[in-house]
Amino acid sequence: MGLTIHYSLKCDFDDFQDIRHCIENLRHRALDLPFEQVGTTVELSGTDCDYESREQDDPHRWLLIQAGQYVDCPGPGKSSISYSVPPTHVIAFETVPGPGCEAANFGLCRYPATLQITGEERYVAGQGYVRPRRRIQTGLSGWRWSSFCKTQYASDRNYGGIENFLRCHLLVIKMLDHAKNLGILDAVSDEGEFWETRNVQALAQSMGQWNEMVAAFVGQLKDQLGDDLQAEIIKYPDFEHLEAKGGSAR
Repeated sequence: MGLTIHYSLKCDFDDFQDIRHCIENLRHRALDLPFEQVGTTVELSGTDCDYESREQDDPHRWLLIQAGQYVDCPGPGKSSISYSVPPTHVIAFETVPGPGCEAANFGLCRYPATLQITGEERYVAGQGYVRPRRRIQTGLSGWRWSSFCKTQYASDRNYGGIENFLRCHLLVIKMLDHAKNLGILDAVSDEGEFWETRNVQALAQSMGQWNEMVAAFVGQLKDQLGDDLQAEIIKYPDFEHLEAKGGSAR
């Protein structure tokens, strides 16, 4: 929970060299910007793309988690079930906009055309209880990427407050602007609405409102679950002030 930029990339290139060149172009743009950290380009294929095969402290695990896609399949009744689809090929890199900000990962992946899924256990005469298997179409054609970066907690005063938040948020936006220029930007959903408005003052105001809202929500959880609750907003030196303002706004 927190102010986040969601984004997706997509292209129809077929040649691996074109994909590599495109991602390296995007990475060089990151190197020209004041990111705290820009990682090397990672290229993986096959089972190496599955984050579940990685240890918890593996440096590429979060990147591979974000590289996964989900497809919905009809479930019992009118429900639907989401299935994770790990990529078959990944070309991507990680950036860290600044302290307190989530990593912003950028890349392109290829996915399998079909996915084998296992249904609910049921009784079949002569076979006993079985879990039927079948293949579904993923619909994940071409090369694509879907990711997000939570920038809100860069606003912690311990990390530089509003100035650090604005710098981090705008760095991610600049990367998406460059992706658009490269012709690979698919969609952006900016919860701070800066992508649409390009209004820095409105973004700063939105960040303040998010801090108050999250602080009030976490404060309620602390009352119910106790002081052992862990949340990034609790680390803010003015957490109680934010909590009070958020509570009075409801």
